[in-house]
Amino acid sequence: MGRLFGTDGVRGVAGTELTAELAEGLGRAAVSVLGRHSGDRPTVVVGRDPRASGVWLEEALTGGIRAAGGDVILAGVEPTPAIAFMTVDRGASAGVVISASHNPAEDNGIKFFSREGRKLPDAVEDEIEAALDDPAVDAATPGDARPAEDAMERYLEHVAGAALAPLEGMHVVVDCANGSASAVAPALLARLGAEVTALNATPDGGNINDGCGALHPEVVAEAVVRLGADAGVSHDGDADRALFASANGDVIDGDQVLAASAIALHKTGELQGDTVVATVMSNIGLERAMGEHAITLVRTRVGDRYVAQEMERSGAVLGGEQSGHVIFRSYATTGDGLLTAVRFLSLAAARRVGVAELASVMRRYPQVMVSVRVDDRDAASSSSSVTTAVRDAERDLGETGRVLLRPSGTEPLVRVMVEAETREAADRHARAIADVVTAASS
Repeated sequence: MGRLFGTDGVRGVAGTELTAELAEGLGRAAVSVLGRHSGDRPTVVVGRDPRASGVWLEEALTGGIRAAGGDVILAGVEPTPAIAFMTVDRGASAGVVISASHNPAEDNGIKFFSREGRKLPDAVEDEIEAALDDPAVDAATPGDARPAEDAMERYLEHVAGAALAPLEGMHVVVDCANGSASAVAPALLARLGAEVTALNATPDGGNINDGCGALHPEVVAEAVVRLGADAGVSHDGDADRALFASANGDVIDGDQVLAASAIALHKTGELQGDTVVATVMSNIGLERAMGEHAITLVRTRVGDRYVAQEMERSGAVLGGEQSGHVIFRSYATTGDGLLTAVRFLSLAAARRVGVAELASVMRRYPQVMVSVRVDDRDAASSSSSVTTAVRDAERDLGETGRVLLRPSGTEPLVRVMVEAETREAADRHARAIADVVTAASS
């Protein structure tokens, strides 16, 4: 069996891959490991998204935590970043979110936060996974469970306090993906003065991410144009990411949000080290825009946890992913879609411009991705013929493009990504390299 924890916790089809037994075991194992590290009786904040399976997974997980002697603070259905905030705010030992983020409703997941509100390091996750094999021993005194009470209101006050200006006079359409943002995102924007139209904000346990939200930003873009609104926001199922739409219906991705936010922080002297952290997937346009303002772009492997780790290491205050995970480290320890919406929309309000003008500080280069199925992804991607093909493409593109070859971490695939001045050039180079990868694997 491979490593149980992926880049964002444990995920799988609820009831078959992610079972009640596994959830209970993870609860017990987490208490064992956390207790060993802290030396005291762990208290764990537990939240979930509105998937139907979250109800019985929550019962199993909290049962395991309590049986092992840990106390539980039950937050209910809340955004993932809210649980990270509550963990720190309540002085808890850890936070746990039951969610599969942007995945379909039949999936679910369990991800942990440290007492500092950060995703657990790989080494600690490995300890929890190893502890699953230990015989289960009930604590002499089971843990307690209590509600989170005013924790959500404290989180919303914190996020609202990050606004750069009121949103009065701004009509915002927010797509909640029938997920964790449904009850709170529209209310938060209204609290800041916006006129809010909410889409996909009626979760029924089975409609999360279904043709809506951050995976389908065209939904909110169409609504913005149809309603004559000023901007749109798309969250994913657990609300840790946000994408935007301009008044004319253009989609604004995480790279563009990073670019506008970085330049704004740079101008006020708040961009620590004049550094922004992004992943290898971020568009070359972000790199160009940062260079024009003497801002250094540091790239990490794909995954917001790796962005967060590099930010912590380097002291950077801003980082994120093209997919809409953006971390404002002065306000949050993890990607927070609600916070990102507040910061980006209020920056537009403070500047008295539309979000399209904010996004225009960066040119988004055409990006083409081709996935090639192979028998041995490492051998194929490192073959001399593939190396030569990549080098030839990079020489042809010069400074007007970029090539990235990535063996998949979970599937027998090699992913070829090319950025260029035109989509035609990107497509031509991507397919030429993909053909060489195919030949090298046969």
